Amino acid sequence: MRRRPHAEKGIMSNDKSPVKLIRGVYVNREFSWLKFNLRVLEQSVDEDTPVLERGKFLSIFTSNLDEFFMVRMGSLYNENRLHPDATDNKTKLTFGAQLAAIADRTPRLYEMREHAFTHLKRDLAEEGINILTYAQLSEGRKEELKKVFNAKVLPLLSPMVIDAKHPLLRFENLRCYMLYKLKKNDHTMIGVMDFSDRLDTLYRFAGGKKFSFITMEEVIRNLGYLAFPGYTATSSIMIRVTRNADFETYVEDADMEYNNDFSQYMKSKVETRLVQNAVRLEVFGESKSLMKFVTEALGIESNLIFKIRSNFSFKYLFSLPRRIDKELAAKLSYQPFKPKISERLANAPSMIEEVRKKDVLLRYPFESMEPLIKLLNECADRKDCIAIKITIYRLADHSRIVDALKRASENGIDVTVVIELCARFDEENNMYFAGQLHDAGCNIIYGMENYKVHSKIISIMFSEEDGGVSYITHLGTGNYNESTAKQYTDLNIITADRAIGEDGAAFFRNVAISNVDGDYTRLQIAPKYFKQKILECLDGEIAKAKAGKRGVFLGKMNSLTDKVIIDKLIEASCAGVEIKLIVRGICCFLPGKKGKTENISVISIVGRFLEHSRIYCFGEGKDRVMYISSADLMTRNTDRRVEIATPVLDKDIENDIYKMLEVMFADNVNARRLLPDGTYEKLEGDGKRVDSQDYFLKHV
Repeated sequence: MRRRPHAEKGIMSNDKSPVKLIRGVYVNREFSWLKFNLRVLEQSVDEDTPVLERGKFLSIFTSNLDEFFMVRMGSLYNENRLHPDATDNKTKLTFGAQLAAIADRTPRLYEMREHAFTHLKRDLAEEGINILTYAQLSEGRKEELKKVFNAKVLPLLSPMVIDAKHPLLRFENLRCYMLYKLKKNDHTMIGVMDFSDRLDTLYRFAGGKKFSFITMEEVIRNLGYLAFPGYTATSSIMIRVTRNADFETYVEDADMEYNNDFSQYMKSKVETRLVQNAVRLEVFGESKSLMKFVTEALGIESNLIFKIRSNFSFKYLFSLPRRIDKELAAKLSYQPFKPKISERLANAPSMIEEVRKKDVLLRYPFESMEPLIKLLNECADRKDCIAIKITIYRLADHSRIVDALKRASENGIDVTVVIELCARFDEENNMYFAGQLHDAGCNIIYGMENYKVHSKIISIMFSEEDGGVSYITHLGTGNYNESTAKQYTDLNIITADRAIGEDGAAFFRNVAISNVDGDYTRLQIAPKYFKQKILECLDGEIAKAKAGKRGVFLGKMNSLTDKVIIDKLIEASCAGVEIKLIVRGICCFLPGKKGKTENISVISIVGRFLEHSRIYCFGEGKDRVMYISSADLMTRNTDRRVEIATPVLDKDIENDIYKMLEVMFADNVNARRLLPDGTYEKLEGDGKRVDSQDYFLKHV
């Protein structure tokens, strides 16, 4: 029988919390995100998922929760401090009430994670892969481990005692520390020891037919006392602090202390993450005196302290496939795949000429990014290419996109790069690439004042013999990142359409002068036009329904939080418009509510690949209008970011994307339906399994 955690029962049903996170049809944003993360956790025990991949989902759940506390709880903390009386526009809860409600529900998340880990360890053991605790080791293995500890681990540890000459450490964000109550000569003191990043996360025992491992966390918990010779450890705890990583990126004039160098300003901001206020304390072990010491040092409230029974981090589960036999690893993992290149593009002598003949659709990760890289490299060597302009939000560590841009600039082409330094957790990486591109002669623009530039666009300009200019434009739903293009589902259109090309050129001119009010013919640009276009198109479907015709809206996005759009969807549902949505993550309303959202259905797909494409499709048949976009229907995207939605003009491409939507709506393996009570249920098919991602691997 397939095993799945009853996640919804724990966090939704029989909710005893005095603070309710659902009001009518509206759902609190943070609460909805936690439910999405439970969908990730569910994959870690679902036997439809290969067992080594289940371990990765458990790790992703944990890292997601880490980021949630750093960013979302950090943001709530900041807002509560600045605006204690302000409320969420959907559930009418203050920020303080939201903080308390989420903290109240978090222990249950840890319980469900432990449940999932127990199941995972059992399933791994059945395949001959054992993750052992120290208590499970034989005396011989304990002696082996002690020798390894003294020889290889101890030299990388930094123990100290807290006294006048050794002040308290500033517990850094997401770093593990051991704390000991030590005795020596009738004196009691506290010992502290942090972990080196150079320590391996797993130790494998030699010998035997099975693969036996112990985590470094478990090793140090049990042998760390050896780092304090001459002392007796009477009690100990292991802790991990999560610090607020939500800092304000709006730049006041007074902040510009570095000769107006925004990259230096951002560098200083990033460095503060290590020591910002604590928003979570995770603890393994029991000691009242040590806990008193830590909580006083951190100034953290008791409801933000959570007990851990296994590991703080599960990143080591990603390394398991590399530490066992290749054949076994292959058996217990997803089957490898190679992104395809269509015969048309593979055989094309020139990507430029191929795009000029007909628009190109690239569907990541099922299709390769190689044609786009080929296009950029071809442009870099073309004498008639006069300019390449690109927006960059996140890049791969070793970016061939950057290499092509640098070569183009070195060949005399005008290269402009709009690089967003406020891309959360990628700030340092983007600062590095900005320096590389600047040194190669590229023009660098650090986003737009007061707005994040999240758009995905490349505008390429060519000189024509008649003195005019022609264009090729790339527009996508995901980043120019070769790594994530193999893991995220995204759509990309490359077109030679003149109107789109002129809009693309205008877009970069407007970004350069921080103008959000520019005029465009085809592209819908946020913050001024995108939301308005969505509302306008929904009004069109409402008018059809009221006239007795069929109104239809199909949407796919990562999250849906914008209340203005939600209210328009409710209006459309009440008018009889059929609305079918794929919302992977946050969804701040409940579908299927009689008299409100009864004509709206919502599914979430969580699978091998991260669903990331955004598709907005209005109407049907010849009247169908479709957009792909960099933007979700979130307030941060619609009102506070520079985003692009592009119409799908090529009818063959439009039909291909529509067929993809049909397959995704038919998914009954990785899809879950959002119910009117806020829980998710697995879809039951008619005997035929439909795994949309697997289908695209085989049929794209």
